[in-house]
Amino acid sequence: MRADKRRIQTAVLGEAGSEEPLMLPMEAIELDAFRHAHERDTFWCGTLLGGCGGQLTTKLYTDRACHFAHHPDPDGLPHVCGRAARGVNSADHLYVKSAAAAWLADQGEQATFTYTRPDGAPFGCVVDVHWQHGALRVHLDQTVAPVWDNAVEPVLGTTVPVDRDTLVRRWYVHRIRLDSEGTARHVRIGTEAFARPTEWFALDECDMTERGLSTPAVARIIRSRSTPPPARPAARTDRKLPDAQTRTQVLFRRIEEARAVGSVVMVARMSHALATMDGVAHETRTQINTVLQDAKLWLQEQTAARQEMFTQLSKAVAEGNVQEARGLLTRVNAIAAHDRTDTETQTAGAAADFLAGMLGQQEETAQKLHAAAEAKEEARRKAARQKTDALQQVRTTLRTLRRHSRTMLGTEQRRRVAMLTDLAAEAGDQLSRSEVNQIEAWKARMQRERKPAAPEERAQPGGSRR
Repeated sequence: MRADKRRIQTAVLGEAGSEEPLMLPMEAIELDAFRHAHERDTFWCGTLLGGCGGQLTTKLYTDRACHFAHHPDPDGLPHVCGRAARGVNSADHLYVKSAAAAWLADQGEQATFTYTRPDGAPFGCVVDVHWQHGALRVHLDQTVAPVWDNAVEPVLGTTVPVDRDTLVRRWYVHRIRLDSEGTARHVRIGTEAFARPTEWFALDECDMTERGLSTPAVARIIRSRSTPPPARPAARTDRKLPDAQTRTQVLFRRIEEARAVGSVVMVARMSHALATMDGVAHETRTQINTVLQDAKLWLQEQTAARQEMFTQLSKAVAEGNVQEARGLLTRVNAIAAHDRTDTETQTAGAAADFLAGMLGQQEETAQKLHAAAEAKEEARRKAARQKTDALQQVRTTLRTLRRHSRTMLGTEQRRRVAMLTDLAAEAGDQLSRSEVNQIEAWKARMQRERKPAAPEERAQPGGSRR
């Protein structure tokens, strides 16, 4: 098996069999904070991710996405792992279990979860949720086809198709998506009905009823089905009018949704579709013109806000304001990533280069501080070793003086006491009170025993002793 070069974006915490998922920040600027927050944690290529169970480390890059990586094998060769899914959504089944367990627990239900693999499907395609009063099968991708009209209610990922007849017959179907927030993924539940856009809700806005999983949109759909349709006009001269009106209302809703999420591209596209709409009544045309005028003003506001955002980003880079530049570049990449002018591209590129350079400086500074701290610690350890060595020599010298002072020459005693004084200065506070007293006693003894030198020991200046 050849080494897989795809980048690993998800892991589990603590051990290979853990069900606690984690997503690595892809930006180098965010990885330092991530490492600090998890400095005591270990990361693993989890078996519930379809991984090899090996330990992972984090890799920081300024010119590409940061990611997890396996430790090299003992022989130095790249680690071989057969894990199929490695992207940001590869741990979504674990996030779904965690969120669903907490949600059901709040409703007093204790659930069991199974990462079902029909016909050997890859890990994470399907999550089965069972509790006393119901069951759900969550399809996170298209690998396993949903089964309708049984005791287990399907919940479909955003890429799982559903046909028109099923929507009409069932009135609605539920969907699921996971949004990234920091190093976590948060569950959103959507309700899709025929000729209606999907409405999305947080999990705590949903409920379990006798019909199964329910969202605020379900109540509205059921009420609309229970209300008698309006009386039809006696004569219909234009059969295209209802279809055009329906498409117009859909476009109105899509423009509103696009404005809510700040999508300039979608507002412009839907506005063009409205402007070229044919076969609408005069009253509907008036509504279209009003919506188009509002959309035009909104687009102008967004253009001005976009220009101001790039201006502020350029200013933050010029002033060396790292925090401001980081926040603005994140916003620019989120809401102004497409259709950039050359100037906008240059501004964003300069900001990215600036932040990468600052990150490099921060890493260099951190390395220097680390080296200085290591040098300081080494000096401390060296001083401690010197104190310990001096203390051992003091004790050895004291023992030698006690045992051999009667047979030791006076000159040798004086030499050892002088050495003892120097060693005591090096040992410092390592000495006990008893050892200090012994050293002082030997120094005093040498002072008392010091006598004038005998005549034959004196050296006469300018002459020699005969």
